[in-house]
Amino acid sequence: MSESSFAKRAIKKLIYGIVIGIILVVAAKLTHFPFVFQVMFFIYALLGALVFILLDAPPMKPLQGGKAVMGLVLFYVIVSGLYIGGATSLPQYDPEVEKGKIEKILKPRRARTQQGKVEELLARAKALDEKAEMIAKQLQALGAGKIEEVQVASAGPVGGAASDDIIAKGKEQWELQECYNCHKLFGQGGKKRGPPLDNIGNLMTPEQIREKILDPKSWMAEGYEKEYKKGKMPDKYKDLMFPEEIDALVAFLSTLKNPSVKTPKPIKMK
Repeated sequence: MSESSFAKRAIKKLIYGIVIGIILVVAAKLTHFPFVFQVMFFIYALLGALVFILLDAPPMKPLQGGKAVMGLVLFYVIVSGLYIGGATSLPQYDPEVEKGKIEKILKPRRARTQQGKVEELLARAKALDEKAEMIAKQLQALGAGKIEEVQVASAGPVGGAASDDIIAKGKEQWELQECYNCHKLFGQGGKKRGPPLDNIGNLMTPEQIREKILDPKSWMAEGYEKEYKKGKMPDKYKDLMFPEEIDALVAFLSTLKNPSVKTPKPIKMK
């Protein structure tokens, strides 16, 4: 095979590899694969083209002795350089950041299994028992006709805005549960699997938001029919999160009332 013939075939196969790579990138983008995977698919297509080019390459002259050793070392240097260079060019994830997220999620769960939790529960039970005795004495003093009044007084105020502390914990849950992987908020995150939520507080009540988190099939965002049918929102949070964590997340989402961002209309499904 002449050098000119080999060069023409190599260029032709390289063009094929680039075209296939572009097709893979477009397909990955349409199916909402992360950008890093799109890059990897393109690289794989080019590597495949390179393999077919090497199959057409003319045989090398045999190397012996020191030349063979130098050739082998040079081959490994080039391959290692390409591998390391390609890996470093891709997005890197800090293991310590991911480890910190996991630790924040697991920490309250560990606390609930520790022996100190028993003492805390006993203290709460004692406080509730004392409160029950106090209410019973009030009922006895005021008479049966005042039961409703005492119950309302002991229940305390209902509703009201969530405290800054709860909202802060809700925002932390947003980060820990990585809601930003599907939903855009404050102009960040989201891969079109879920709607932006900047104005969700104006479109859904806290109870409706809670219902959506616990049962993703209960509500659908207008324009996201395909994602709804595919069950893109996972049905795991009722098992993954504690009730107080869900309360905090609901409180945070309820404060999102930015009408300048178009949040799709929620549709009740069941």
